[in-house]
Amino acid sequence: MRGLQAAGGAPLTGDTEEGAVPAAPLPRRRRIAVLATIVPIVYALDLATKTLVLRTLEGREPLVVIPDLLQFRVIFNSGAAFSLGTGMTIVFTCVAAAVVVAILRTARNLRSLPWAITLSLLLGGALGNLTDRIFRWPSGFGPGRPSPLQGHVVDFIETFPGHFPVWNIADSAIVCGGILAVLLAWRGYQIDGTRDTGAAKTTRDTKSTQETKENSDG
Repeated sequence: MRGLQAAGGAPLTGDTEEGAVPAAPLPRRRRIAVLATIVPIVYALDLATKTLVLRTLEGREPLVVIPDLLQFRVIFNSGAAFSLGTGMTIVFTCVAAAVVVAILRTARNLRSLPWAITLSLLLGGALGNLTDRIFRWPSGFGPGRPSPLQGHVVDFIETFPGHFPVWNIADSAIVCGGILAVLLAWRGYQIDGTRDTGAAKTTRDTKSTQETKENSDG
């Protein structure tokens, strides 16, 4: 039986850690397809909505969609997502760039469809706001742009006006991606397509307890 397993490429008993449940790996083409689809969609939606509200709402009164619940109001945010941490623009620009690089490096080991969706949301959102940091006022590369890498992000979606920060499509993608990442990690889903059920840790703890008891008895 062990010979047949080895010949067929199946793992032999004891070769994989108990508790790590293998899953069908995400093919390379499918992984690239997921990233190449979701990332541009998120980025394009973010850029298109920002461009639209700047042309129609900048310098004007907020557009009330649902009274006391939802309105569109253009602000220029020098801080992080949801207008947090204003005054630390260049720090957030560097952090966003580092996040983009980290996601791209992680994507090379990606074998999980849920994680592919998660990383795509995070990457699309990070690229959307990073574009603002690099190209929008007061950043940019033309004359009269005094603060490189300190551009202000365009925020315009305001829920519960006066009680909740203003945000944009990129912010929502980042938050959704972050929530998905926490849920996947909590459920034990790994980026490489496996799932840690927790049995491995229980087995290790049991063996360690038994070895300690045997040593003390000896």
